[in-house]
Amino acid sequence: MRLARFILPFALAAVPFVAHAEAVTYRIDPVHSQVVFNVDHNGFSRSFGRLRIANGTIVFDRDDWSKSSVDATIDLASVDMGDSDWDKAVRGSSLLDADRAATARYVSESVEKRNDDEGVVHGKLTLRGTTLPLDIPFRVNRIGKTIYGLHTVAGFSAQVILDRTTYGMTSNRNSIGTGVSVWLEIEGIRGGESADQSKETNHAAAQ
Repeated sequence: MRLARFILPFALAAVPFVAHAEAVTYRIDPVHSQVVFNVDHNGFSRSFGRLRIANGTIVFDRDDWSKSSVDATIDLASVDMGDSDWDKAVRGSSLLDADRAATARYVSESVEKRNDDEGVVHGKLTLRGTTLPLDIPFRVNRIGKTIYGLHTVAGFSAQVILDRTTYGMTSNRNSIGTGVSVWLEIEGIRGGESADQSKETNHAAAQ
């Protein structure tokens, strides 16, 4: 009996401990998330613009990426080309048509893991009232607490090329390219945790 009491703790210690992660919901942080795009301007240069993510959620499971998902809404009226006239033109009916359809929405259908840090989101983008399949390759940058420990953040980067004509933006082909390169830099704050940006800013300013 004494021998059993002596051996048992060592036997239990030899059993590998496996911590199973689970799907966690993150709210997309519009302050630290960016949608940046560029398009050819008549062969002279590539014009850059930005769009704001109005709201969205990311569900991510570290152990089983197939349980992950994303649902994001983009504010088309927020387009910023660095010039008010250019902004107005891009928001207009021949391009984003933001007065008729003020937002675009991307909803995933599945998430595929390619390696430890990279994967592909398979989903659909609704833009200008047209919904089409869109696969977005992405990278998991980091998941952890912010430097001041205020909340848990999941960070992702992605890049994709859209053919604007498939969404009805067929005008200005002689001056504006049809292939639009899109970069996404996304931060999501874990659900239930405060996204108080002023506290983070004040901490940084105090250093």
